[in-house]
Amino acid sequence: MAYLIVVAHPDDEVLGAGATMYKLAQEGHSVNVCILSGEVKVRNFRPTIDELNEDVNNSMRILGVDKVIKGNFPNIEFNNEGHLKLVQFIEAAIVETKADVIFTHHPADLNNDHLHTSLACQAAVRLFQRRSDIKPLKELLFMEVPSSTDWGLNKAMNQFSPNTFVEIGEVGVEKKIEALTEYRGVMRDYPHPRSEEAIKGLAAYRGGQSGMIYAEAFESVFRRGL
Repeated sequence: MAYLIVVAHPDDEVLGAGATMYKLAQEGHSVNVCILSGEVKVRNFRPTIDELNEDVNNSMRILGVDKVIKGNFPNIEFNNEGHLKLVQFIEAAIVETKADVIFTHHPADLNNDHLHTSLACQAAVRLFQRRSDIKPLKELLFMEVPSSTDWGLNKAMNQFSPNTFVEIGEVGVEKKIEALTEYRGVMRDYPHPRSEEAIKGLAAYRGGQSGMIYAEAFESVFRRGL
């Protein structure tokens, strides 16, 4: 199976699905990442572009990712980009990776780029209905990104409601944290949601919800078959 994680910024993929990515790679699946704003030029504490690229590569190596596809859409300005450009970039990533299953942001996330990534991804996953040479998508899932999904305060939108849980075990949590620490300036001290304690605590909570030894939670919004 080929998996594609579509995110707005570097580190979103690890925050949302890092342990699941590691587990899938260990099981022999193809795990790929599409980052729309590969350079995140206005990010606080951002390293140089060479350092950022090194951080991405080191983090993805820990998780066993096969391929990283980077765009140059402007950070925190996706709302000013043409929707079609975002959609077509994601479609190209779907074609390149031959994705069966796609993970992306929840549309109620506080971060504006996450919203537009999710909307564009929802449009792009229909590609198999328009092109006979594209294999049908098996599943689309939304992830939760600490410090963004948990701040989805707009009650006019449906909040993240997990219905799919992946058991990751203690090793999975450790690999997720190890991959995150490769990103300079991303981790924070507890009680910030991007602290080691909070990330492990969330995995323990999701595991308790689902009867698993640590888990990552997702919202499956499209699935074909049982």
